[in-house]
Amino acid sequence: MFVQEEKIFAGKVLRLQVCTMEGAEWLEEVPEDTTVEKLKERCLKHCVPGSLEDPKTVTHHKLIHATSEKVLTDSKTVLEENIQDRDVLLLIKKRAPPPLPKMADVSAEEKRKQEQKAPDKDAILKATANLPSRNVDRTVAQHNMRDFPFLQFQTELRKILVSLIEVAQKLLALNPDAVELFKKANAMLDEDEEDRVDEIALRQLTEMGFPESRAVKALRLNHMSVTQAMEWLIEHADDPAVDAPLPGQTPSEAAAEAGASSAEATAGPSSEAGGEEAKDELTEIFKKIRRKREFRPDPRAVIALMEMGFDEKEVVDALRVNNNQQNAACEWLLGDRKPSPEDLDKGIDTNSPLFQAILENPVVQLGLTNPKTLLAFEDMLENPLNSTQWMNDPETGPVMLQISRIFQTLNRT
Repeated sequence: MFVQEEKIFAGKVLRLQVCTMEGAEWLEEVPEDTTVEKLKERCLKHCVPGSLEDPKTVTHHKLIHATSEKVLTDSKTVLEENIQDRDVLLLIKKRAPPPLPKMADVSAEEKRKQEQKAPDKDAILKATANLPSRNVDRTVAQHNMRDFPFLQFQTELRKILVSLIEVAQKLLALNPDAVELFKKANAMLDEDEEDRVDEIALRQLTEMGFPESRAVKALRLNHMSVTQAMEWLIEHADDPAVDAPLPGQTPSEAAAEAGASSAEATAGPSSEAGGEEAKDELTEIFKKIRRKREFRPDPRAVIALMEMGFDEKEVVDALRVNNNQQNAACEWLLGDRKPSPEDLDKGIDTNSPLFQAILENPVVQLGLTNPKTLLAFEDMLENPLNSTQWMNDPETGPVMLQISRIFQTLNRT
């Protein structure tokens, strides 16, 4: 019996399910050594009869592996693309490239941009020089905003955190295991902050259909803001580098050196002078930790406010004072600019009933002896958008919950 040679060495036949954007579905059986281009021709012949008469039809379509969302290369075989039996492929028409603009169109576009460009500060002052001045009481609007309990809590929270940080530093300095506690806090500080992702925000994005890896990247780039992360995902959906990993951050050496100096300071013989020196050293180290945590302004808000004519420094100050809220920052820039950036480091009155009630709470007292609580307070001071992460943390969450409850209780009385 004679058997053809090509049948003896023929590759494995794969059964692939092919779908189109119009909803057509069919089963395509091809050997695994078939090129993607040949498979694409067969698919077009099946779903668009007569389409192969135009040789450009094949190049105007693409096959996508549904599971990996990868665009298949025409020159590779099905085997080289690691396509398995029963895999699903999508046949999609490529988006036509936009036509190149004509010179006249380019000039008109530049003219339109110049006409729509926001005036700078000098132009605004020149145009309004002859207008009568009016004393607008902006404190009314600010007062109305603070009538909402949540906004009022956010306003006071920073002052509470500043004062609690001072208490936590003193408690940790009095602890006989202060050096070990600092090493623990320092290790947590040197951990890559980008590894922490808000699980609730991540679940919201994945439930919308975004891949988990992209959602994580979007949240890290947008400081865990779900809205901004979603906008970023939609904007970069067709970006070929959307799945590229974020560049790693180099660990800071300052805290490591500070930790070493702290260990050396307390490694000597035990004495009252040595103990006091260790406490002072530990307090200075915690101050260094706070100074190295820089505020990260929202880049989109910075661009939007600078386009209004404000300088970058005053825009960053406005966003820092208003917790990265663009509208509130704009009101601050146009108003009396209070509170000032320097006021952010002022704490709450330590003799006030609110602060005394917080310090008397057992959960808060226990939390203040935990270095992670101090780290959380510092992080929330400079990056308010990270508050959600610390609220969901099993160690710091209960402390934040008690502070919120005490504030709401005293605020109602």
